[in-house]
Amino acid sequence: HTPVSHIGFPGFDGMPAAVSLSYVAAMQEHGIPVTYAYISDAHDNHAGGGSYGPGQAGYVAALSANDAAFGKFFQRLAADGIDQGNTLFVFTSDEGDHFAGGPASPAGCDGVTVPCTYTKIGEVNANYAGLLATEQGVTTPFKVHSDSAPTVYITGNPARDAAVTRTFERATSQLTAVSPITGNTDTITKFLADPVEMKALHMVTSDPARTPTFTLFADPNYFLFAAAPNCNSPCVTEQPGFAWNHGDVQPEITTTWLGMVGPGVDQVGVDSTTWSDHTDIKPTLMVLLGLKDDYSHDGRALTEVFSGWAKPAATKKAGAYIKVAQAYKQIDAAVGQFGLATLSASTRALESNSSGDATYADLENQLATLTSDRNALATTMIGLLEGAEFGGQPISEHQAQSLVSEAQVLIAEANALAS
Repeated sequence: HTPVSHIGFPGFDGMPAAVSLSYVAAMQEHGIPVTYAYISDAHDNHAGGGSYGPGQAGYVAALSANDAAFGKFFQRLAADGIDQGNTLFVFTSDEGDHFAGGPASPAGCDGVTVPCTYTKIGEVNANYAGLLATEQGVTTPFKVHSDSAPTVYITGNPARDAAVTRTFERATSQLTAVSPITGNTDTITKFLADPVEMKALHMVTSDPARTPTFTLFADPNYFLFAAAPNCNSPCVTEQPGFAWNHGDVQPEITTTWLGMVGPGVDQVGVDSTTWSDHTDIKPTLMVLLGLKDDYSHDGRALTEVFSGWAKPAATKKAGAYIKVAQAYKQIDAAVGQFGLATLSASTRALESNSSGDATYADLENQLATLTSDRNALATTMIGLLEGAEFGGQPISEHQAQSLVSEAQVLIAEANALAS
């Protein structure tokens, strides 16, 4: 199998796990100390096209092949003297996926003893422009990055509080569609974020040209695109080519897993309580490997899963490090408590239609203030966390209690704004 333009990072092209893992093994055997590979998803039929549903025979076969490939991979490396005693292994998924399809048949099928089949499988494709025009009478020109959580760019880049923008956002919040999967009428829009909220969610870069007018987080069964501003061709169809949606905000998408084994990692099995996200992986690796970057991280080291000897001494003091670290994640991570609460408040703001748009203005001003306060607190917290992780500087119990209290107040204020 020939990799497709992903030199040094094989696998992001549907190649079997056995092949991408063999690249890693070969690189390790030739003295390359840090290696990466991508394992293509098991729920797509990479050979024949289309997607599998949960428990479908092809899906189960792909998982079995992956399992066998990893077994051979570990055996090969062990024969080379490379194992968890001297090498750190890290496995994760970039995100979860929402399955658009169902129900499975026969009832009670598990895929192991009884294979599942599906008469309905595939995401619901919706012509966003056509629905806006036919349901809400909005034909304002725009571009969209097609997705289950599409970013919208209104032509001319009007201000976030311009009348054309606000009319477009309110119309978007009202869109509905009859699902070809269930026959039910669905409200397509679940959450809305304009640049004020996108800043809270770390979705605004230093290049203003990249900032969309707003982001629409849709029902995860839907994939939105912009075609003709009419429904002369059906605006809503089920497409069997893809059935696993991601990039959205629902828990099945934003909840995934991280597996680690190697020197300094405590072998305690599944930890279902420690809250983390992908930004924590890099600092965790750096601490375990005794390395240090010349820049700050957005995440923190997951010392909860470290063996005692591997924990930096400054992170052990009276649990202060853990308290600050866990509070930091809840205010700074996009789907932490603060982020989810402000996203709900943002949706209230963008959907509102009060006299003079006063509700929108008030909520947006409060969101901007909360985000500014959060940024200042998060900067202080990550500075102290990195000082403990890499600089030998413990966090005092007094500091920890004060910072955690400030974080709790911020979250409470965000929750109040959301409701």
